[in-house]
Amino acid sequence: MDKHLSTQFDAELSAISTRVLEMGGLVESQVAQSVYALTNFSNETAAQVIEREQRVNQMEVDIDRDLSSIIARRQPTARDLRLLIAVSKTIGNLERVGDEAARIARTVQRLVANGVSTRLPVNEVSVEANLATNSLRRALDAFARLDATAALAVIKSDNEIDQEFDGLLRKLVTYMMEDPRTISASIDMVFVAKAIERVGDHAKNLAEQVIYVVKGADVRHTPLDGLDSVVR
Repeated sequence: MDKHLSTQFDAELSAISTRVLEMGGLVESQVAQSVYALTNFSNETAAQVIEREQRVNQMEVDIDRDLSSIIARRQPTARDLRLLIAVSKTIGNLERVGDEAARIARTVQRLVANGVSTRLPVNEVSVEANLATNSLRRALDAFARLDATAALAVIKSDNEIDQEFDGLLRKLVTYMMEDPRTISASIDMVFVAKAIERVGDHAKNLAEQVIYVVKGADVRHTPLDGLDSVVR
């Protein structure tokens, strides 16, 4: 590839990476808004989250189409090819984060319509949500800088989100046992907590793709104690 074509290719890679980060910012905002809708019982905010879902879906389709075009025209190899493969997997994960945010928003609408018990740990869900959105933000930052060390930190922090989910689940089960009238709303809250936990899982997946690009190693099923040697 001559210098001119190489410069064009670099510009295309940079442009598509920028669009991935734009999509990431949008879904991060969706998650934050869905949690705000829950803690404030805001139907209006929940509706805004759901409305944005189509835009996220379209971004995935558009970026995927352009990826296919770049691969067909440029026939990239080595790290460039790994980056394009990682982008494809990353936008898939981001689209699913958007799905989880919309799922939370629809649950909020149902809770508001049916009436919400003040005993439910609605505010405590925001603790889990803050952990998950922080992981997502750090994973996107690691992607932007192609920083494998930062990506590794995201993967290692995933257990915190899982532990928070387990604690919420135990609390919700206790509420259901103490007051059967809370069962329906508590089950909805379990689904919300699970959706947030999945956001953390998707952030972890993004971080794994960063390591794949930088190190050329697929670490999706690598035990935590084996990741340090891969990243070093």
